[in-house]
Amino acid sequence: MTKPTTLIPIFTCAGLLTGCFGYPRLVNYPFDPGGRSLNSLASELSPQSSGRYIVFTSDRRGSQDVYLFDTLTRNLMDLPGLNAFDTIASHPSVSEDARYIVFAASRQGRSAIFLYDRETRQSRNLTANLQAEVRNPTINADGTTIAFEFSNNGQWDIAVYDRNGQPLNIPQDPR
Repeated sequence: MTKPTTLIPIFTCAGLLTGCFGYPRLVNYPFDPGGRSLNSLASELSPQSSGRYIVFTSDRRGSQDVYLFDTLTRNLMDLPGLNAFDTIASHPSVSEDARYIVFAASRQGRSAIFLYDRETRQSRNLTANLQAEVRNPTINADGTTIAFEFSNNGQWDIAVYDRNGQPLNIPQDPR
């Protein structure tokens, strides 16, 4: 006969293991009528979600480009004018309405932070006047503020810009 005290650790371990199955999970999205899907055989890097949208970079076309997926319609969205063959895009972030996408890009050995406006179909370099290496941008939900890392004298600091590419004055002292 089994003692009840020996069953308690077994049930506890079984409960912990079953708790691991809920998150993270693999999401299987079907192909859209154009034959495109969220999933591919290529590397899908740096996925970020905001509301119903997932933005990520992928080398599925032979260059590392930015892709935007709508989880409601289950389709990749067109991003005309965003991706260029001579640019390596990374670490995209999207506003909640998916109008604005910010991403890091490397072109001819120089890194920059770009803001893409889906409404105007225009990309703009936000860090053209910043003489530093930049990386890991993120945009807030309403698309008004962009934060990113920049290398300054051998250390990485955080800069915060508005959507027009102007640095915001953020207090440096902790409160």
